[in-house]
Amino acid sequence: MTAERHDPNVPGQPGLAAATIGHNLDVPAVALAVGAHPDDVEFGAGGTLAKWAAAGCRIHHLVLTDGSKGTWDPDADTAALVDIREREQIEAHRRLGGAGADAVVFCRRVDGELIADATTRSEVARVIRMVRPDVVLGHDPWKRYRLHPDHRAAGQLVCDAIVAARDPHFHRDHGLAPHRPSDLLLWEADEVDHIEDISSSLDTKLWALEAHESQFESTMHATDDAAMEQFRQRVRERGAQIGSALSMTAAEAFHRIDRL
Repeated sequence: MTAERHDPNVPGQPGLAAATIGHNLDVPAVALAVGAHPDDVEFGAGGTLAKWAAAGCRIHHLVLTDGSKGTWDPDADTAALVDIREREQIEAHRRLGGAGADAVVFCRRVDGELIADATTRSEVARVIRMVRPDVVLGHDPWKRYRLHPDHRAAGQLVCDAIVAARDPHFHRDHGLAPHRPSDLLLWEADEVDHIEDISSSLDTKLWALEAHESQFESTMHATDDAAMEQFRQRVRERGAQIGSALSMTAAEAFHRIDRL
């Protein structure tokens, strides 16, 4: 029988590698999730963040681009779309259990033009030093066959900024103490070796995703109620498939780096 082929360009969760070896970190006191666009964090780690927030973790979002290309309408008012997507992201963060606007930072790089340059690395490192997360979550920059350049650049920026944030001679102009997180979890992982049980928080993940109403058509392919229910079912099925390896009802998959 032919195994299911998971499209590497579908947002969110990859197929589960047979070599999964770890699961369920201790709940961190603080977590920072860094996404290329509004909604990337919810797709990649929404269930994990919601679970941690319910257990007392303070969750933070850092969104690197303005989301201005997130529509199929060639006549869209992209300036208005940027404002809409920021409001949606703040609401999604709140639905996950976060503090809302006070815990969401927007870098506002132009959608589709994100690069892993020193200036942006400095901004991400500054946020890491300010938030002082125990766990950072982000895109896997080594994901093979991933088309979207912003996702690749966002993953590289997270990795580069962790190094910059931990080492005292990077970005001394910040005037902030260095900070070394304990763990990095990369979603859309090319090589999965860690999963988080989201059996208790899958519905919250879906609720947060549905805050991104501007993306119903372009990302979720949900133009009516029936199509939205199909989207929900796809997310549930993917979570169940990942969780089945460890008898979990639903899970999210990552590559974990813990020698930071």
